[in-house]
Amino acid sequence: MPHTDEPEAPEIEEHHESGVHADLSDEEYHQHADLYMERMHEQVEELQEGREDVEVDYAAGVLSVTFPPNGTYIVNKQPANKQIWLSSPLSGPKRYDWVVSGESMHQKAEGGSGDWVYMRDGTRMSELLRKELGISIDLMEEGDATKKPTVDPVE
Repeated sequence: MPHTDEPEAPEIEEHHESGVHADLSDEEYHQHADLYMERMHEQVEELQEGREDVEVDYAAGVLSVTFPPNGTYIVNKQPANKQIWLSSPLSGPKRYDWVVSGESMHQKAEGGSGDWVYMRDGTRMSELLRKELGISIDLMEEGDATKKPTVDPVE
C-alpha cells in the first residue's frame, strides 16, 4: 500500500495518572500560577513565624526560602513556557506544568482539578513541598476548584 493511504496518527496530549497536560491560555496560566505562588508564599511565611532560622523573600515574582538545614529554595513563574520552576537544595531543579485531571469523558474545559506536575517523573510540586518543607498548599480554599484536597496519613 502507498504511504499516503495510511492515516496519520492523531496528536495525543501528554497524560499523567489520568491527568492531561493542560493547554492553557496566558490568562489561565497566570491565574493558576499566581494563586499557587500566593498560597506558597503564605505557607512559608507561616513557617517563618514559627522558626527563627527560616528566611523568606518574595520579590519580582521570585520566592526565595532559606530553610536550614536543607538550604535555599527558589521558586518562580516561567510565563514563556507556562511553567513554575523550583530549585531545591535536596532534589534539584524541576519544571512544573499545570496538569488537569477530571471525570474522563465528562470532563469539561473548566471541570476537573489541577496541580503543578513535574512531567519527567510525575511528582506534584505540592508533594515535594510537603516532604521537604513540611508545608501544604491547599487550593480548595475560598471556593477555588483547581485542586482536589490532599489526604495525608500523617495529618
